[in-house]
Amino acid sequence: MANYRVGLGVSGGIAAYKAVEVMRALQKAGCDVSVAMTRHATEFVQPLTFRALTDKHVIVDDYDPENPDPIAHVNFSQQIDLLLVVPATANIIGKFANGVADDFLSSTYLATTAPVLVAPAMNTTMWEQPATQRNIARLKADGVKFVEPISGELACKTVGTGKLEDVENIVAQALAVLGSSTRAEDLAGERFLITVGGTREAIDPVRFISNHSSGKMGFAMAAAASARGAKVTVVAGMTTAEAPANVEVVRAISAAEMHKAVMERLAGATVFVGAAAVADYAPANAADAKIKKDGRDTLTLELKKTPDILGEVSASRPDGMIVVGFAAETNDVIDFARAKLEKKKLDIVVANDVSKAGAGFNTDTNIISVLTDTKTENFPLMSKREAADRVCDAIKAEREARNGK
Repeated sequence: MANYRVGLGVSGGIAAYKAVEVMRALQKAGCDVSVAMTRHATEFVQPLTFRALTDKHVIVDDYDPENPDPIAHVNFSQQIDLLLVVPATANIIGKFANGVADDFLSSTYLATTAPVLVAPAMNTTMWEQPATQRNIARLKADGVKFVEPISGELACKTVGTGKLEDVENIVAQALAVLGSSTRAEDLAGERFLITVGGTREAIDPVRFISNHSSGKMGFAMAAAASARGAKVTVVAGMTTAEAPANVEVVRAISAAEMHKAVMERLAGATVFVGAAAVADYAPANAADAKIKKDGRDTLTLELKKTPDILGEVSASRPDGMIVVGFAAETNDVIDFARAKLEKKKLDIVVANDVSKAGAGFNTDTNIISVLTDTKTENFPLMSKREAADRVCDAIKAEREARNGK
C-alpha cells in the first residue's frame, strides 16, 4: 500500500484516548502518521504517548522552545495527504468553521490544502445545538468530510448521538478518502467485466434455490473501478444493493443466464472479477407448474452442476486479461482460497470468512485477504468500498508487473 502521510489532530475531549488506537491502526495500514494536539487534549493523553509510537515530535504550540520548526503549522500542513481530527470537539469545529486560528491545530486547518476528515465526539445536547449544526453545515459546504458520531452511552452517562464512531470505521473512512485522492484515474484504459449478486435456480414457477448475497461487495468493486477511470460492465443476478452510477448493468437471474451474458461480453474486457455468488447446483428438471404439497411429507430434488463461469473465463480468457475470483468460506479460508487460485489458474483471489462478524453477506463492511501466486495480504475490518479499492490496488500491481513497470 502507498505510504500515505496523515496529520492526526487531537482535540480536548474524553475520547482523546481513542486517537491512539486510530493512529496505531493507520500505521498498520501503512500510513506515516504525525500528531498535533490542542492544549486541552494533553490533559487527557500525554504527548509522550504519541511521540513514543511515532518517534516524532508532537506539536502542541508553534512557539514552544522545544518545537524544532518555527513555522510548523505551515510545514506540517503542506506535508500531509490528509488532516484527520479525532476527536473533534464542538470548540474545534467552531474554530474551523469560522476561520479562528488561535492554536496550532486550527492554524494547521487554515494552512492545509489536503483533504480534511473530522470525527466529532461530544454531549448529545452540544451536538444538536443549532450553532454546532450551523458550523458543521458550513464545513461540509467547504468540502470537509465527517465521520458522523453514533448513538450510545456517553461519558456523561446520558444516552444519545455524540459518541465517537468505532475506530475501525474511522480508519476505513480515512483510507477511503486517501484512496480517492491519490488513486484517481490509475485504472484508465481497463475494461472491467464484473459479476455481482446471487443467482436463482428455479424449482418450479414460484420456488427457487438461492443464497444470501446482496451484491454489495460486487457493486463496491464496480464503484471503485469506475472511480479510478475504468470502464465497467456489471452482470448482476439478484441484488438488494443499489448499483453505482456510471456503470453498465446487465441483469442475469440464473447461473445459465449469467454464464451466457458473461461469455457474450468477455472479448471486450481486460479485467474479469467474479464477485457473484453463483449457485453451484440447480434443479435438474424444474417443474412447469407449482409443485403441490398435498400427500407429500418429503420432496426430493435432483440437482445438476451449473456452468463454472469463473473457471471457463480463466481457461478462455483473451490475451492480457486479469482474472479475479472471490472465495467466501467458513473454515480453512486461506487454504481453500489458494486451492481455488491454483486449480482455476486465477491471477488474484479475494478470500473472506463469511462467518465472522462484519464480514458476511448483507453487511457494509468486510474482512478480506488478497492472494496471488507470490503473496497473501490480510486486511482488517473495513468498508466494502475500501476493500474494493484494496482489490483494485492488487489488479493495478498485477498490470504493472506484466508491463514491466
